[in-house]
Amino acid sequence: MPAPLARPGPSRRGRWLAGQRGNALVETALVLPLLLLPAFGVVAAGRVVQAQMAVSAVVREAARSASLADNTAEAANAALKRAEAVAAGYRLTNGSLRLTVDPGSLARGGQVHAAATYDVGFDDLPLISGARMRVTSDHVERVDMYRSRWSTGGAP
Repeated sequence: MPAPLARPGPSRRGRWLAGQRGNALVETALVLPLLLLPAFGVVAAGRVVQAQMAVSAVVREAARSASLADNTAEAANAALKRAEAVAAGYRLTNGSLRLTVDPGSLARGGQVHAAATYDVGFDDLPLISGARMRVTSDHVERVDMYRSRWSTGGAP
């Protein structure tokens, strides 16, 4: 009677492939954060650019609104109200927007200066969460030379 054939063990190739699957997983775990970091960096850069454009729009609109006011108290209120509306439209909603408006004397040909700062947060982006970047903008608006000094309620 012939001797029973022994069942062969795993070949070298089979053992080698099993080890390669484990290596691929480890390599992926090491390389994935390096690949995701530039992607999240691009998203963060986009947020900074959007915030910079929004802050520029806020100060431009605030200065223009202040330059059209009849007195300095009204100028400050008009600038703040317009800045809040523009900021809401651009979704600058994290509460870090700071606006300063200097209406000067509101004399014809004078200047109204507005400046703002805003902190862009990246709390929802992995790998760069907790980072913040401040964007600033300022704008000088000339008071119209030929504007009427009469209030909007009518002539004196």
